[in-house]
Amino acid sequence: MDFTRKCSTFECVDEQATLACAEKFALCLQPGLVIYLQGDLGSGKTTFARGLIKALGHTGKVKSPTYTLVEHYPLAKFNCYHFDLYRFIDEEEWEVAGFREHFNQHHVCLIEWPEKAGHLCPSADIGIKILHQSQGRHMTFTAHTQFGATCLEHFLAASV
Repeated sequence: MDFTRKCSTFECVDEQATLACAEKFALCLQPGLVIYLQGDLGSGKTTFARGLIKALGHTGKVKSPTYTLVEHYPLAKFNCYHFDLYRFIDEEEWEVAGFREHFNQHHVCLIEWPEKAGHLCPSADIGIKILHQSQGRHMTFTAHTQFGATCLEHFLAASV
């Protein structure tokens, strides 16, 4: 694919800023996107996902999928699946869990700890790296596909 790799960084000074960033990002999402959420334990991946899912219209509780591995959110525009693969011991658990069926043009999939599924995990359209800092979070958004680049362009335009 021939596209200019988009990459942007944001400084979120506190949890409210992280949630606000997630809300703006939610506005650009389209069905079919695969988004990696990467960062150390406690970096804010689930907080970001919570803000995004709420901004997409989910009115109930947004739970961390640490123990369930995946949480499903049926939304007005599409279904959102939030995966947390931290507890995977072997990448083959991906196949055993049957997650592949959730990745299609009708859903948005958010994946925490995608490296735990190795090469079996679908490739990201957008990767979001979150680094915990002494004050707030440093977030880097990177497009890995043309689809992701288009989404990120809309996000950046809305963030100006």
